[in-house]
Formats: sequence, structure tokens, C-alpha cells
Amino acid sequence: MNALVVQTASQHRIRYGDQVIRFDLRVQPDRKLQSLSIHVEPDGRVLVDAPAGASHAAVLAGVRKRSRWISQHVEAAHARRTHLTPREYVSGESLLYLGRRYRLKVVVQPGGAAQASMRAGFIVVTVPERSAELVRKALEAWYRQRAREVFAQRLAAVAEPLRWVRQLPPTRLQFMTVQWGSCSPAGRITLNPWLVKAPRECIDYVLLHELSHLLHHNHSPKFYRALDRHMPAWRTVKARLDGMAEDVFRS
Repeated sequence: MNALVVQTASQHRIRYGDQVIRFDLRVQPDRKLQSLSIHVEPDGRVLVDAPAGASHAAVLAGVRKRSRWISQHVEAAHARRTHLTPREYVSGESLLYLGRRYRLKVVVQPGGAAQASMRAGFIVVTVPERSAELVRKALEAWYRQRAREVFAQRLAAVAEPLRWVRQLPPTRLQFMTVQWGSCSPAGRITLNPWLVKAPRECIDYVLLHELSHLLHHNHSPKFYRALDRHMPAWRTVKARLDGMAEDVFRS
């Protein structure tokens, strides 16, 4: 979920007890010299953003200083992944939409087109024959369409108070397995349709994150100050989104 001005990116590792912590180091020329930012992604990857002038020893020291925190968050991310069972696309399975859970209901209607719709507490998928692949494709198309409508509404609402957004940026949808969205250096925002499974406040956080990259193409302190100004509780919202990431990403 980034549009980084990165000079170099490389892989490194340190030891924390019997554990090896691997991390990707991203060098950002406009980051302040003493500023180091560490992120643990929903899939357990560790990203470290450092200023161009930081020495290798200083980066390693900074990572070691937070090694316990990193280890705990990596273990939590891996634990979430192991608790999820593969989806079978059969009636009764639980599906997410805008933070609420619905039950999947598969209806076989010979000769009919594969399609999905929401009815009461169910997401009903009609298929011409019993096929997990047909159900999966119908659900994917339904989520994409719902995402297109919801994201358009929320993007306009989130962008409205942002003084640096004079017109809505071009957007596109792309299914991704570990990323909520991104913003290109040219200002085009890409959003993951699976995000429409998350609560609206989580969607708004991702949209604000990407819109803030139109102003700061990095994860510098200025970027985070923009998030603080327009969504003071964004860290809590992000933690909620990260906590449900594996369920949301599960297609």
C-alpha cells in the first residue's frame, strides 16, 4: 500500500534468540536521518524504511531494538494464516461483506447463468451445474462489482476534505493476495476488490492512505501526520484490518 520514492531495496536478517528475522530494507532519500520505520505486513513480511544516510550498522541496531515487537507481530500473522481452512464453495460457508458475515447458499439451476446476489443473510450463488470453480468465479465477479460501487462512493467522501486532492485520481481494481492497494508515482490508485469485505472504516483508512500518497510519495513522518490529521484513530483501524487480513484475502 505504497507509492514510495525508494533509492534502493535489499533483503537483510538478524537473529533474535533462536529466531531469524528477515526484513526488506527500503531506503527513502527524503526521510530524516534519525528516522527509522518498521512495518509487519498482514502476511508476516517485515519492511524497514530508512533514510539514505543511515549506516548499515544503525539500521541493524534499530531493528534489534524492536526485535521483540517484530517477533510477536510476525508470529501473530502466521497464526492467523494457519487457522483458516481452504474454501470449498459449498452452502453454509461464511462470507464477509462490509465487515458483516453472510452464509453462502449455492443453487443449481440447469441452463441458467452463473451469478451471485445478496438475499437477507445469504449471498446466493446460482450456477448451471455443481462446480466449485463456477461458484468461485461468480463470487469474484460479484465482489468486483460491489467493490466498484462502494469504492467510488467512499473515495469521493474521503477525498472531499483533502485540500491537495483537486480532482479524484484515476483508479482501477486488481485482485491481490497481500496488498490492500497502491498509488503509482503518476497518481493512479489501484485497489484490491477483496477490501470490500472489510468494514467501511477500514475501506476509508485504505483510501485515505493512498490519497495521502498523492501528497507524500513515501512513508515519512509527514505522511503519517497527514493520516493523523484526517483520521486520528487510523492505527486502531489499521490493526483491525490487519487482524482480519487472512480472512479478507481468502478468495
